[in-house]
Amino acid sequence: MPLQLYEKEQILDACLGVFARHGYSKTSTGMLAEAAGISKALIFHHFKSKKNLYLSVLDDCIEKLKAHLSLDDLSQYKGFFAAKEKISLAKLGFFQKYPDVYKVTMDAFYSPPSELKDDIAEKYGEQFAVRNRFLKQLFEQVPLKEGVDRDEAFELVMVMMEHFEQKFLSEVRAEHDFDPAYNRRLLEERNRFLNMIRFGIER
Repeated sequence: MPLQLYEKEQILDACLGVFARHGYSKTSTGMLAEAAGISKALIFHHFKSKKNLYLSVLDDCIEKLKAHLSLDDLSQYKGFFAAKEKISLAKLGFFQKYPDVYKVTMDAFYSPPSELKDDIAEKYGEQFAVRNRFLKQLFEQVPLKEGVDRDEAFELVMVMMEHFEQKFLSEVRAEHDFDPAYNRRLLEERNRFLNMIRFGIER
């Protein structure tokens, strides 16, 4: 039977909350069916497997995230550090509005289930490669001290940014949900780390 659009959205929204709370591995088909108010047989009929359902939920999350962050229009940003700042602020705002979407998306890209790593990389790898290529082009405009390797400097900044993405996800999940003050403190801490990279730590 065809899956009506409104039914699909209801199922995806219900299952999103389960995946966000429990993660992919600890979520059973029964839990998903119960949350969606349908039978396990209908879950398998419409999505074939838990894996396909998860990827459908992730697709929905990515579309919401891209729309909020305007990732299809990165050319609006002028300057590497300005772009990273605006994207970070937008992510914090997005998390406060859609915490389950943010958690599922971050889990998928920073700690993907082993059986889904290849699927996620194949499906979304090029999108994020395009984003990183654009950021690297912006980084080309950053004046560097003599002797600093540009590729290594870019990698260092991106590693630091990823560290704070992971820290944000783990600490928010642990105890800081919906705490704007915590979000500001984490952003300020990240900016201090970024400034140490930009301006050095030795007198």
